[in-house]
Amino acid sequence: MTQQVPSTEPELAGVRNFRDVGGLPTVDGRRVRHGVLFRSGHLAHATEEDAAFLASLGLHTIFDFRNAADQKLEGADVELPGVRNVNLPLSDPADGAEFWKMVRDGDLDQLRAILADGKGAARMTASYRAMVKHRTAEHSKVLHALADDSVPALMHCAAGKDRAGVSIAVTLLALGVEREAIVADYLESGAKHRRYKVRRSGSADTAYTPEVMELLDPLFDARAEYLQAAFASIEETWGDVDTYLTRGLGLAPETRERLRERLLD
Repeated sequence: MTQQVPSTEPELAGVRNFRDVGGLPTVDGRRVRHGVLFRSGHLAHATEEDAAFLASLGLHTIFDFRNAADQKLEGADVELPGVRNVNLPLSDPADGAEFWKMVRDGDLDQLRAILADGKGAARMTASYRAMVKHRTAEHSKVLHALADDSVPALMHCAAGKDRAGVSIAVTLLALGVEREAIVADYLESGAKHRRYKVRRSGSADTAYTPEVMELLDPLFDARAEYLQAAFASIEETWGDVDTYLTRGLGLAPETRERLRERLLD
């Protein structure tokens, strides 16, 4: 049975960017049900109190969109009793490995070379497009699982912004949630208390200077242009959302209706 969660956002000590997606409006006047769909950053650093709170949600499935490199860096998710963990990487560990190593370890000149003059934002835009266009099998598995039995569900990646952000957005599109509401929910990941803690090697006075943080900002910020790029990729590739859901993700009308019945009031 789905547990009722508090309307106020909980303060979790070791889990960033956690929130209930409930309450978002659909174009036909319904709303996403509270207590059935959650999003967050990774759960590897969850405290005992965090784990107890997460266990109280009555979760059926946790979808972890991190790849093996992420899990090696951050650790495995905390184990929650009776909860199914599904790992569906939405990025290849080898894809950009050198880039992310430079983000963590590079000096100022290296960061300027890979991130300055709009290069950081352009990389993010391209990754959002790719997650929609090339990860249809993964998004299809998530939607079919939610329609079948996998709610309440929690979706997360490392920061809970990019890979989880796209997957949440795809789910909300399938539910018929208003586009503006999807973007507004996504942008909440940019709040200071929700943002991913950037790991950099070296001392604080050299690793986190104002210029370094400004260069890194496009990677860790939530920007509407990133999610709009994912939407544009859907329209450019499939023409419209309905065709994307039916042909791209293989979501039959009856499956979509089951999904709506499980997740909407």
